[in-house]
Amino acid sequence: MVTKDSVCSIQEQCEMVSIHRSGFYYVPQGISVLNLEFMRLIDAYFLEHPHSGAITLCAYLYLTEGYAVNVKRVRRLMRLMGLMAIYPNKKLSIGNKLHKIYPYLLRGLKIERINQVWQTDITYIPMKKGFMFMMAIIDVKSRYILHWSVSNTMDAEWCTSVLKETLALHGKPEICNTDQGSQFTSHEFQQVLKEHTIQISMDGKGRALDNIYIERFWHSLKYEHVYLQPAEDGLTLYKGIKWYINFYNQERRHHSLNYHTPAESYLHLAA
Repeated sequence: MVTKDSVCSIQEQCEMVSIHRSGFYYVPQGISVLNLEFMRLIDAYFLEHPHSGAITLCAYLYLTEGYAVNVKRVRRLMRLMGLMAIYPNKKLSIGNKLHKIYPYLLRGLKIERINQVWQTDITYIPMKKGFMFMMAIIDVKSRYILHWSVSNTMDAEWCTSVLKETLALHGKPEICNTDQGSQFTSHEFQQVLKEHTIQISMDGKGRALDNIYIERFWHSLKYEHVYLQPAEDGLTLYKGIKWYINFYNQERRHHSLNYHTPAESYLHLAA
């Protein structure tokens, strides 16, 4: 006889199959096949050319890929994907003008130890029949991916939860650097940083290199795994990314780390 006490909670079920709870709630997006193809092409092009706006992407889709699509449609898809060209735009902060923006603290800073600087960001992840979003936190000195999560939404609650989990796993950094997205400027996200006395650093508008280490990781993840092996669903996506991050941390040797892996660098410097 099944009783109420014998039924596993959603959290326990997710832990059993090694999937983050946000992935449990994944519902395939109601996006047309053609729009998903546009989004896949936009994502790959934007990853290489983050200064590209809707007009440039329209030209690329038409002249290079052969799709006649208007600017309004591309702009709508970019908003859906959370993409914004890196050039300064006076409208970037509309809707979030009450959120505090912090200065960029990494310019000229010599990063000499682990947990001195963490960087975090969110990226769009395409699948065969939909898409999800991924957040990751990287230790800048070692390039070690400290923690990550996938979700079908980009809300502040999700980002704050990932941050809290990372702090529980690895302690705290001296500085945490993000972009000026509403998730990271939210009261709940910033409050966690303040409670742990972590200095808050934010990318400047129009600066492509301020969050470069996490951006490089997105490039590696997508070109070495996501684009090569599009996931069928949220569970498959989670398992594939989990495999890749284990490879990235434990096996992938970096020239900038004297051909050590991020895990070797992080654990060696922590010793």
